[in-house]
Amino acid sequence: MIKPRTRSRSVRLYVGLVFAGVLALLLDQRLPGREISPQHESGPIVYVADVNSLIHPVTAEYIIQTIDTAEAAGATLVVLKLSTPGGLVDSTRDINSRIIESKIPVAVYVGPSGTRAASAGFLITIAADIAAMAPGTHIGAAHPVSGTGTAMDEIQAKKVASDVAAYARSLAAQRNRNVMLAEKAVTESESFTEEEALAASPPLIDLIATDLDELLEELDGRTIRRWDGSLSKLQTASATIVAIEMTWRQRVLSTIAHPQIAVLLFSLGTLGLTIELWSPGAIVPGVVGGLCLLLAFFAFQILPVNYVGLLLIFFGLVLLVLELIVTSFGILATGGIVAMVLGGLMLFDSPVPEFQLGFPFLFSTLFALAGIVLFLVNLAIRSQRRQPATGVSAMIDKVGHTITPINDSSSGQVVVHGEIWKATSKQTISKDESVRVIAVNGMTLIVERLIPLTNGGK
Repeated sequence: MIKPRTRSRSVRLYVGLVFAGVLALLLDQRLPGREISPQHESGPIVYVADVNSLIHPVTAEYIIQTIDTAEAAGATLVVLKLSTPGGLVDSTRDINSRIIESKIPVAVYVGPSGTRAASAGFLITIAADIAAMAPGTHIGAAHPVSGTGTAMDEIQAKKVASDVAAYARSLAAQRNRNVMLAEKAVTESESFTEEEALAASPPLIDLIATDLDELLEELDGRTIRRWDGSLSKLQTASATIVAIEMTWRQRVLSTIAHPQIAVLLFSLGTLGLTIELWSPGAIVPGVVGGLCLLLAFFAFQILPVNYVGLLLIFFGLVLLVLELIVTSFGILATGGIVAMVLGGLMLFDSPVPEFQLGFPFLFSTLFALAGIVLFLVNLAIRSQRRQPATGVSAMIDKVGHTITPINDSSSGQVVVHGEIWKATSKQTISKDESVRVIAVNGMTLIVERLIPLTNGGK
């Protein structure tokens, strides 16, 4: 009586901890790092955010909160240290709108050396009050692609490209940057090194700086024109640098918004629900599987997902299950694996390498998922087809031996499973003969002869 209650309490505690973790994940809005009040600090204050990820709603939230915090602290400047392959246009517009509305200047610094600000990162760079790049970096390649991963028709592609090109031109014109190059970055997917961007007339960026310290040194005393036309003189000498990091919640959500993480979460969620469906009441696999699927679908909302590919993966799983129920000599299983692989290839369709799944990862993950699903479903089907191991019906086909004679007119006794049973038979069976149970009538076994246990009845 104690063990079931203990197990029940353990399960409830586990589920409660899981949901508490998810609640904390969704509600944690704090910005770690120092919050500096201007009256307690002498000299200028510069807030720095390191944006080294895809541009999506979580990244937009992080940048917007950084600017909000800097404004509240009376900072002199916000620096967005940017390194990104691109991202979503809607999130880019949200970030740029906040940069434009900021009461304090915002600088975008593409660095460190060897990184890039492509696609959405290019639009954020030219929207900033100050655009700077580190040596060995590049910007551009901002041609839009479908957010669903499916190919756009020619007319739709032209409309989308024209819309983003107009947006880039308006940003560049308002910031007195090279409008023609900004448009080419969108319409012709051109990219520019830091030297090319600075040497253009007018330039795409304002300066080249080796690191953050050199950037602040170069900006000290510089007068810049804000979006509304007002002039602002920067004082960044000996500035106090405040690094703002992502919150725990933002780091987790930003991590799962990656194609490989999303596929792993989807696979784990599918396995968890499969185990729960075939073993009702296990609870833990169902809870964990459900949470993994919810997180996976959150990532799919951010990433350029082709939902036809997702449906193909589901269809492949259904075929694998049917293979164990319907005799198809491996045809359904083969079709299921092919459908899953094709679905994985179609799942993320983007020219950005960070949005693509590598073949080794794709094949290993999907084949492992297919193998585990086949194994679990096979165990479940075999357990359902297995004859009962307890109860009266479990006596059918069991072998025992007689301890008294049995004939068609009188019953006798047999030993089956180490127990003595009353038995009848249509045959005449002597003592110490092997018998097999063919039916059960109440508490009486109906048996038939096999072969004698001993010669001579011994």
